[in-house]
Amino acid sequence: MPAFTRSAMLLIYALACAGAAAQVPGTPERQRELVRMVRQDCGSCHGMHLTGGLGPPLTPAALADKPVPSMAATIFHGRPGTPMPPWRTFVTEAEALWIAKQLAGGFPPWPPRTSP
Repeated sequence: MPAFTRSAMLLIYALACAGAAAQVPGTPERQRELVRMVRQDCGSCHGMHLTGGLGPPLTPAALADKPVPSMAATIFHGRPGTPMPPWRTFVTEAEALWIAKQLAGGFPPWPPRTSP
């Protein structure tokens, strides 16, 4: 895809997600489901600790130069021609954006840690 077309697509996607940016997906239960999905399903390629495997690492350091809307677009639409599948069957655009924000800041553990 030409750079201009890709940039335009990312801008449109970012604007479309702007309204969802402030939202946290659903209930605390849904958030736990999303954390489990990323740790288990995404972890099967990106490593169970998200430090890399078949897919690249998804740590804050590795993602530092990646725009969150671009990461959300990759989660939602996948990357044609690569092993990265689209997850739009399993998550909404708002949830993909939430996941991307969580990845950028350090993804929550699974199972969740409990306070002593």
